[in-house]
Amino acid sequence: MKGSVSILGIPFSKLTLNETIQKLTEHIQRDQSHLFHLITANPEITISNQTDKLLQTIVKEADLITPDGIGIVIASKRKGDPIPERVTGYDLLLQLLDKGNSLGWSFYFLGTDERTNMKAVDEVCKRYPNVMIAGRHNGFFTEEEEHHILDEIQQTNPDILIVAMGAPYSDKWIYENKSKLAAVKVVFGVGGSLDVIAGKVKPTPIILEKAKSRMAASIAYRSGGKRSKIKMA
Repeated sequence: MKGSVSILGIPFSKLTLNETIQKLTEHIQRDQSHLFHLITANPEITISNQTDKLLQTIVKEADLITPDGIGIVIASKRKGDPIPERVTGYDLLLQLLDKGNSLGWSFYFLGTDERTNMKAVDEVCKRYPNVMIAGRHNGFFTEEEEHHILDEIQQTNPDILIVAMGAPYSDKWIYENKSKLAAVKVVFGVGGSLDVIAGKVKPTPIILEKAKSRMAASIAYRSGGKRSKIKMA
């Protein structure tokens, strides 16, 4: 993957948040666009990727992988090939909703529990009135309900499919259903972002981000990254 840095075998994009949004916007605005699978990879996914063969395949075939967490940025600095900034699923979602509000994009929201999903979509409608809601469904469904969900996605052709069923399960579900998501232009997992939008939880505390950053930096060093003095904020 061009313009990327490998951290424990994962090619993380070196694009900034704004550059990533621009890349996705150009893809969505094309008349003929293939399904663009974006992975917002955090340190946990990075670690799981070391032993999870299916996840390794998914990562290899992804269109873009962003560093969802300051720890990946720190790890890239230790390798001497720095990523300019973190690009999280939550930030991407908010920026895409804002862009979609201007351009009239459609979104489908899949994941979390029913009450949270409904409240999150209600909040999206209030904050971004020009965004079209192609559909929504909670992340707890039977095999029969899954067929209905996939049929609805195929019929409504959302520009963006948001999947909030936890990492790495969200990306595994996306990968396993890629052939049925061909009408979607961009799809990515957002972790607990819908919970935050719904007001169920608050954004990740800075103390937890610091812990993750130390973990990722330590892993990068053990895997062969160069030692350097990194000041933790």
